[in-house]
Amino acid sequence: MKSLFDQLSASCSRKTTQLYSTSFSLGIYFLKPTFHKAIYGIYGFVRLADEIVDSFHGYEQEVMMARIRQQTQEAIHEKISINPILNSFQHVVHAYQIEWELIDTFLKSMEMDLAKKEHTQDSYDEYVLGSAEVVGLMCLRVFAENDNGLYESLKPYAMKLGAAFQKVNFLRDLKADYQVLGRTYFPGVNFNHFSYAEKVVIQQEIEADFQDALIGIRLLPASSRRGVYLAYYYYHKLFLRIKETPPEKVMDARIRIPDIDKFGLMFRSLLRHQFDLL
Repeated sequence: MKSLFDQLSASCSRKTTQLYSTSFSLGIYFLKPTFHKAIYGIYGFVRLADEIVDSFHGYEQEVMMARIRQQTQEAIHEKISINPILNSFQHVVHAYQIEWELIDTFLKSMEMDLAKKEHTQDSYDEYVLGSAEVVGLMCLRVFAENDNGLYESLKPYAMKLGAAFQKVNFLRDLKADYQVLGRTYFPGVNFNHFSYAEKVVIQQEIEADFQDALIGIRLLPASSRRGVYLAYYYYHKLFLRIKETPPEKVMDARIRIPDIDKFGLMFRSLLRHQFDLL
């Protein structure tokens, strides 16, 4: 019975999300229950590709990325895959009419991580578009529930929220990206002598993304607004913590919010939910 395998596939995506991201798992919990499986499916797919470029060192990463691209296309075309994560994802693609263009743009950014270690402004914008903004659009396809007018009206805000999350991740992971993976995402920044002025410029860019994103969160249907706001609230708090940290300490350690504190943030976000979204 294929339904049993589909159930297993959805469970794999859910477990992947819960294992890799406490914050997103909490946000998903506060979405309309019918959205849970779809957002888990998107996150599982994104994490699968991300792990290839970030963690599978010493293996043939280029070959693996080419294989995952081909297998994703086949899963969508054939409406099945023996890879549970891809099988889960293809269900979401068909149910919510997620365009191949979004998926292709995401995969291109993952492929950039295998070849590009430093970014110009153009390649930085391209990378953020593919690695984060289109992921926000995939999720928006779910939240809009095939209402194309709603999707188009909220599209710019979803992209800004994805960009804000990704840029916070860049700041949070500066040490690992620069010292371990040899990557620098922010263009024109000397990370051997990361200055306060350079950090301020980056922070202003992120703050502007957050401000624009909040406008769109206010316009979301009630079915998704609270869950998306929780993720926004968590990431903005993480951003404020990084903002208060001197540049040399950001380069020296990964700034994070402990899991036990995330649950406190969850309850505070619920209290602020009505106030911030007025």
